[in-house]
Amino acid sequence: MKAKFSGYLTELAPGLKALIGELQKSYDYVSILATDSVGFSMIASQRVKKISANTMMVERGNVVRVHRDGLYSEYSFNRFDPERVSETADRIRGILDEQFEVLKQTGAEIYDTPILPDEPFTLFEEMEAEGLPEETDLDALMKKLQGFSDRGKAMSDEVIDCSVTAQTTHVCKLFLSANRDLRQSYVYSEGSVVVLGARDGRTDTTQNGVSDRDGSVIFDRLGDLIEVTHKELLENLSAEHVIPGEYEIVTTPLVSGLIAHEAFGHGVEMDMFVKKRALGAEYIGKRVGSDLVTMHEGAKCVKDVASYAFDDEGTLAGDVTEIDKGILKTGVCDALAALRLGTVPTGNGKRENFEHKVYTRMTNTMFDPGDSTREEMIASVKKGYLLSGMFSGMEDPKHWGIQCIVARGYEIIDGRLTGKVVAPVVMTGYVPDLLGSVSMVSGDYESFGNGGCGKGHKEWVKVSDGGPYLKAVARLG
Repeated sequence: MKAKFSGYLTELAPGLKALIGELQKSYDYVSILATDSVGFSMIASQRVKKISANTMMVERGNVVRVHRDGLYSEYSFNRFDPERVSETADRIRGILDEQFEVLKQTGAEIYDTPILPDEPFTLFEEMEAEGLPEETDLDALMKKLQGFSDRGKAMSDEVIDCSVTAQTTHVCKLFLSANRDLRQSYVYSEGSVVVLGARDGRTDTTQNGVSDRDGSVIFDRLGDLIEVTHKELLENLSAEHVIPGEYEIVTTPLVSGLIAHEAFGHGVEMDMFVKKRALGAEYIGKRVGSDLVTMHEGAKCVKDVASYAFDDEGTLAGDVTEIDKGILKTGVCDALAALRLGTVPTGNGKRENFEHKVYTRMTNTMFDPGDSTREEMIASVKKGYLLSGMFSGMEDPKHWGIQCIVARGYEIIDGRLTGKVVAPVVMTGYVPDLLGSVSMVSGDYESFGNGGCGKGHKEWVKVSDGGPYLKAVARLG
């Protein structure tokens, strides 16, 4: 079924177009992003049942962007009366003109930015989704999740709790300017199984998830994760600590995605190039990985939670080849940073919500598949680990160091899994060294979209990442 576009935004559109016309009397460029997104999140465990109307992208509001004398300014609002367009325009002008005047009076250095292009374009896209959040039977879904939780708790006496979560959002966005009218409607969903257990005074937790740009139908797949998540808990509870050192590694697609996100995440967001805060700017056209490393980034390169038709600046979704056979070709860019750098936007301008500014942000970040198999990769390892599961990661865009906390490692000796498990595993390294050591890439290919990504200590947005199995060399501890 189609995810129907918001009737609220449809009714609002003529008034917002009239508001743009009024503001054009004072500014060189005017655009409005209007959002109406609804959804829910829920959790079922042995200790709590909870349903909320909030997810990362639930919102209703508008933001105006204007340009004059080389400066851009924005004004956000969540109440709009189409019958009072002139009064709204006067209020916005008053506030924004005061901001422009303060900059002039304080002698602040102005980053003279050109006017955004505004070629005529119309888009109306209602994407396919099986199960809209506003039509979901919440009681039935909670009963299903609780059944999954009960099954997880009953797996063994060592299980303390099994939490099962589900959230889904119907996103509707309207982008208007003098010449553009873009409308999109889509649904994204994600869910997880988290099992907490204890043995001999040691506690641990394991988790697995599902995600897609689709509706609540994906939550049926959570039942398939109970047994595997329990098995991984038992492995973690009996795991040893890894002896720190440099090892051959084989990464599962989930861990490959973590490396992709941390290695070529913020470091190639090109608003960081403007601020001279990313080492990646110095590596464009240079080698950053082996010939086997190719990476794509963009809302169109795979279908998952970060896939959309256009970004929050009205730029159409892209599919950017960031790395081609080991050579860093480009980063990703929002529209204003693109103007300042003399390049083109890539469809990566994203807001946390209508009250927050646009930053260059990741969408789907994916290693390309190769032609090896997981079995061939394991057989080629003399001494190392198959790394599986993840907890977190971080990067240093200025120096290109990364740290990935992986859930567990399965020991490989002379091409065979020994049965020994180490957990947790901290993987660190310098990005070009790590990617330069990639010697095998599998044909398997998966994306993962549970959670989100912050910029600095805030500005959270949905992202997904993934790829194939990779064989490389890394420092573990």
